[in-house]
Amino acid sequence: MIVSWNWLREYVSLDMSAEELTHRLTMSGLNLEEFHDVDGDMAIDIEVTSNRPDCLGHLGVAREIGVLFDRPVNPPAAEVEATSEPTADVTSVQIECPELCPQYIARVIRGVKVGPSPDWMQARLRTVGITPINNLVDVTNYVLMECGQPLHAFDFDKLGERRIVVRRARPGETMEAIDHKTYMLTPDMCIIADAARPVAIGGVMGGAATEIGERTTNVLIETANFAPLAIRGAARKLSLFSDSSYRFERGIDEQQLLWASNRCCELILATAGGTLLKDPVIAGEIPAWKPEPIVLRFPQIERVLGIEIPRSECIRILTALGLLQHGDGTAASASFLPPSWRRDLTREIDLIEEIARIHGYEQVPENTLIPIVATKDTDRDVVIGRASSVLTAAGFYEAVTMSFVSRETFDLFTPHADVPPLTVEHSSRRHENILRQSLVPNLLVSRRENERQGVFDARLFEIAAVYIGAAPEDPTTQPTMLSFVTGGSFAEVRGLLEAIAKSVNAGAIVATQPADVSQFVPGRGAEVLLNGQPWGWAGQLDRKVTDRLDLRDEVTAVEVRLSPLLSLVERAPQFVPLPQFPAIERDVNFVLDDAVSWDQLERTVAASAGPLLDSVRFVDQYRGQQIPVGKKSYVLSIAYRSPARTLTSDEVDAAQMAVVSACSEKLGAMQR
Repeated sequence: MIVSWNWLREYVSLDMSAEELTHRLTMSGLNLEEFHDVDGDMAIDIEVTSNRPDCLGHLGVAREIGVLFDRPVNPPAAEVEATSEPTADVTSVQIECPELCPQYIARVIRGVKVGPSPDWMQARLRTVGITPINNLVDVTNYVLMECGQPLHAFDFDKLGERRIVVRRARPGETMEAIDHKTYMLTPDMCIIADAARPVAIGGVMGGAATEIGERTTNVLIETANFAPLAIRGAARKLSLFSDSSYRFERGIDEQQLLWASNRCCELILATAGGTLLKDPVIAGEIPAWKPEPIVLRFPQIERVLGIEIPRSECIRILTALGLLQHGDGTAASASFLPPSWRRDLTREIDLIEEIARIHGYEQVPENTLIPIVATKDTDRDVVIGRASSVLTAAGFYEAVTMSFVSRETFDLFTPHADVPPLTVEHSSRRHENILRQSLVPNLLVSRRENERQGVFDARLFEIAAVYIGAAPEDPTTQPTMLSFVTGGSFAEVRGLLEAIAKSVNAGAIVATQPADVSQFVPGRGAEVLLNGQPWGWAGQLDRKVTDRLDLRDEVTAVEVRLSPLLSLVERAPQFVPLPQFPAIERDVNFVLDDAVSWDQLERTVAASAGPLLDSVRFVDQYRGQQIPVGKKSYVLSIAYRSPARTLTSDEVDAAQMAVVSACSEKLGAMQR
């Protein structure tokens, strides 16, 4: 934002040096980019953050200066004289898309004479980087740079049926803008039309068909409010950016619409003559400004800033900024109502920040101790940290993917096949418009991109939300999931799941059972259980899935919910000393029915091996020659250990015989 020194002096006394002014502005949040001379005036380029659209005009900057230097600010009165003929007798305004344009004000001035604007106006516009065109256009630009409200002037006689229709663009509609380029319009754009055609892209740029020319004698002045997202979308889609779109994107002060309309008409009458019709046509209701009171607790100021600022000084600063004190308050607190141009003030901390920046951050001594309160990680932080540590230690990389996916990507993995997906109907999401129900599809797409770059077997994981339903208050509809993909085996990912669970709680038990997820290879997919409760899914993806992405390698995918781990968090794991005596391992090869799962076998071994059991480890599985049809072979390794002494062979043999006997009796297992 470039402001003119001479222009600012019209509203506030500038009896300080330029260096002092720009330093105070910088320290209060309006950072100085540069300042330089322009034909005897000084152009001051300041950085205005997106939350301060009120400073995108000279009046807003003047208000800041008035507060910083305790000077009165004198905005123009914007008073106009009108004829007895109502504006509604000669024109009308119809808003067909109030969601894109909630308010529109039209005024008509007859008998204007187009010519150069006054020298003082041209000089001020040049200082801020705007090239003068003619008195009518210059006035609209002047008011824009004065108060931050964009306006537009139409040649009234060129409007079809002399009326305004605010609507969405129709499919295939085009318009030549005042830059004399033709733009293809789309239905998500708000356009200003007459009875037959578009005459402006609302909030972005006017049309060439109704622009002000030398023969213009009657003019319609537009002062409107447009939805920020609609303006942002249109400007980016058309690559058409303007001072108007920049301000509408950040939000304007709708309480200022009538003042800006009056101010524009006042300056046109003064520079181009003509007569103003009375009573503007107002389409859409301009709502009354009724902000919620913000309670400020004065002790909080010292707690946050580390310094004490007198109560009276805090109230002075806030009222100087335009806030109204609501009620009498107490010695410890007071309530304030923010002005319409400061919609960014909604919380107590916002008021403390305003007090700090006006009082001066430099007033906070460097040696002042600001109270610090120790905090601890939440259970969620602990779980995510431990799970991430396990996976990164195993060679995985964390991925961050988009919440929206295409139908093709969505269908890659559908564990919730019976739940219809949530979709968003928006022009910017015509292709990827489905909210993900699983993290796995995006991880597969990321794995494909790695393969295309020559990075094979990319081990990727992500911890993020998925969207099963549209009720955010119900945690089951938008759960946080932990997902990872790898080229490793099912046994490897099951081991990782056990490591993750035990990193959270050493007593956690992970088990699996057959799953009905259609994207898994038959017989190689499982539902994962945590302490006997459903946790998620794990399995090898079928080639019909990976082939759709042209993936070279086989992929094993895992997806589990984060919430079951939160209830198991063990914040202070108990120390277990390292074993002092060796373990003795015995391998055993069982032939079992296909229906017997590894979990059943593992539980049977654990229950029968006795107190000397140290661990049970899966080694191999085999089907084929020498194994009867309907049977399979499991090779497992069982380790025995005593914490007090070295075991004897007889002790281990006895425990091993108990295991073989139990497996034979309960599972029908036969030793090979």
